Amino acid sequence: MPGEESLQRGWSHRPAALPRPARMVLPSLKLQELIQEIRGAKTQAQEREVIQKECAHIRAAFREGDAPQRHRQLAKLLYVHMLGYPAHFGQMECLKLIASPRFTDKRVGYLGAMLLLDERQDAHLLITNSIKNDLSQGTQPVQGLALCTLSTTGSAEMCRDLASEVEKLLLRPSPYVRKKAVLAAVHMIRKVPELSDIFLPPCTQLLHERHHGILMGAVTLITELCERSPAALTHFRQVVPQLVQILRTLVISGYSTEHSVAGVSDPFLQVQVLKLLRILGRNHEESSEAMNDMLAQVATNTDTSRNAGNAVLYETVLTIVDIRSASGLRVLAVNILGRFLLNNDKNIRYVALTSLLRLVQSDHSAVQRHRPTVVECLRETDASLSRRALELSLALVNSSNIRSMTQELQGFLEFCPVDLRADCASGILLAAERFAPTKRWHIDTIMRVLTTAGAHVRDDAVANLTQLIGGAEELHAYSVRRLYNALAADISQQPLVQVAAWCIGEYGELLLSESYEETEPLQVQEEEVLMLLEKVLQSHLSLPATRGYALTALMKLSTRFQGDNNRIRRVVSIYGSCLDIELQQRAVEYNALFRKYDHMRSAILEKMPLVEHGGPQDDEPGEGKEQPWSPKRETSNLLDLLDLLDSASGDAQPPPALDLMPGGSLLHLLDLPSNTPSLAPIPGLKVFDREGLQISLSFVRPPETPALLLITATASNTSKSDVTHFVFQAAVPKSFQLQLQIPSGDTVPAQGGPPITQVLRVLNPNKAPLRMRLRLAYNHFGQSVQEIFEGRNLSQKFTQDPVYHRGSKEDTSTSDIRILVFLAELPTSFPYLHSPPPPTGEIPTACPHL
Repeated sequence: MPGEESLQRGWSHRPAALPRPARMVLPSLKLQELIQEIRGAKTQAQEREVIQKECAHIRAAFREGDAPQRHRQLAKLLYVHMLGYPAHFGQMECLKLIASPRFTDKRVGYLGAMLLLDERQDAHLLITNSIKNDLSQGTQPVQGLALCTLSTTGSAEMCRDLASEVEKLLLRPSPYVRKKAVLAAVHMIRKVPELSDIFLPPCTQLLHERHHGILMGAVTLITELCERSPAALTHFRQVVPQLVQILRTLVISGYSTEHSVAGVSDPFLQVQVLKLLRILGRNHEESSEAMNDMLAQVATNTDTSRNAGNAVLYETVLTIVDIRSASGLRVLAVNILGRFLLNNDKNIRYVALTSLLRLVQSDHSAVQRHRPTVVECLRETDASLSRRALELSLALVNSSNIRSMTQELQGFLEFCPVDLRADCASGILLAAERFAPTKRWHIDTIMRVLTTAGAHVRDDAVANLTQLIGGAEELHAYSVRRLYNALAADISQQPLVQVAAWCIGEYGELLLSESYEETEPLQVQEEEVLMLLEKVLQSHLSLPATRGYALTALMKLSTRFQGDNNRIRRVVSIYGSCLDIELQQRAVEYNALFRKYDHMRSAILEKMPLVEHGGPQDDEPGEGKEQPWSPKRETSNLLDLLDLLDSASGDAQPPPALDLMPGGSLLHLLDLPSNTPSLAPIPGLKVFDREGLQISLSFVRPPETPALLLITATASNTSKSDVTHFVFQAAVPKSFQLQLQIPSGDTVPAQGGPPITQVLRVLNPNKAPLRMRLRLAYNHFGQSVQEIFEGRNLSQKFTQDPVYHRGSKEDTSTSDIRILVFLAELPTSFPYLHSPPPPTGEIPTACPHL
């Protein structure tokens, strides 16, 4: 039939009429065309479509094995990889191109290996043999490609296998190959430090080179060798005169004009040489003396009008500081940093502040000369600069400038950024505690800080000020009047309100006295004081702890004022139904005192006993002398119930009691009361010992500052490998103040070399038990090590307070009253006041707040 014939004829010709395979396979794009297509894509979807099509062509070409075009396809794949798209399927093609004898193939193959391969993939080990053949038999361009690939992707195994080949190339006549070989050797030393012995002999010869690239690489290689090998450090100290001569040539006559930057002769090479001299002169008197004159010449002849000269000067300062330089040279280094503070560039000023902060401990008097400039930096608008200036200003405070520096810091506290207020306030309080000339000045300083930035002070600021006021009996009237006026003016600063409420509760009767003449006459009535405390209780700004202070103050005023107590009883009874559990329980217990124990109220709410704060006791305990009662005397392990470091483990064992005999070695460690007037020596303590690295702590307590403990951490190394990048850190509870000084270095030499030391200043204003957590970080035997542990032996040495003992037992009723006095002062709840009083000499350990 005609229809069937036409149908058969149509089916028979369909393959020829519709060449679908030829239509699907589009011609592959060249690299330039691919770049134009991708850049011409208007959307991300169009870009992905172009890349997916081209990657399909590249895969097809790889499968077909088109050797002449393989390097072109890989070049396009590398461009796709640079855009962030996956290109892992081209790794094996890199290996094929590297093995090819054609230079065009090797060039793209090595480039692909550097981009697509790394140590985490086993495929990179397959090119080791090809690199070895190219290093030994290839032409100079091929050798350069192989050395660059080895410097980029070489693993430890590859470095060990190819070290001998690289060592041979270091002495080749071609400067191009030698420069590449030096860079490859630097990479090998960083990967495998034990290969340092192979590269020691060629390095000395490389220092005679005139080629800039080779000399720069040789200095870098020697620096890496000295940082990782004590033998290399000893070996290259012999070439210090040669390095000094190279530096002199750079400074005086110039090395090569084409490498000068802004009139400074080859600043990059100068910086590298100075860095190497710093390593060679550290802890070595002879080497330091050989380079002193040259360093002074560099410091005085370098142009500071451009950044290149500033970079050389900064490296010179670091070198002067690290070596055993002369005192005059160190003063010159500090003066250079002082000039940096006057520079218009913020980065240079930041570098100067950071460096001066490092020098303030070793060259304090020299840094003090630049104190006005440092104080001016507090007004910088840049947050990082003002923070560094604040840290340096606090470090410059001493007993001679405490008044002027505190005035400057308080002025800065009023307008400083919010994120700096906490650090500034804490620094002022710490400086005032250490160097206060008088107690009155100390109280005024703390009150001003609380008024300006009360919400940003440390947690222990309230306790410190109350203890300070309590210990200054002659200033009770002055303090209570100042605090009353401050409270009447502003009740938003919660720490200030808490201190004022405490002080009014303790010494409220002095507000009504007219005998104090040092301040302006204060006309105040009892009702006004009670109204002010009620205002604190009713304010929405008051925290629960603040209301607790105010309620306790009202309760104490019931025994200080002569008027009717009905108003106080009404206020206390109102808070007996408060939603806050702590405040409610306190009010209920105070109501119980009014109803059931009114005859004991005056004795229970009497003034807090005097607590000595720092320094030796004025009156040594002796026979027939009444001692002020302290809760520490009731139980020696009361504070041990607190986990001072917020440790996750809750099964901490109570520390053993200290030896309180006259010969006890830790008797005066934290300025605790004692019957022995003299200071006993404090033995050292080894806290770490692993693979030859040992860390010991030694302790000194200055007689003039009994609350201060100086801990010197000494790190020594008896192993055969240096300990590098050594960092020692410590953490203490919030009740302590810890300052870590700058360490003497960050490398602990092997085989019993000079140890490094670091001083920790621990201030214990509250005489609390000391616990310390230590953190170590260092590199040893090519591995990075981190250790975090708690000084258990340290805790056992410092935990318990000595206690007072009497020859006879106290009367039970008197002891009970004193316990209740202590409990009534705590701003927490007291669940055991409803039960019978505890036995003599005991405090119930069930109280969760002790």
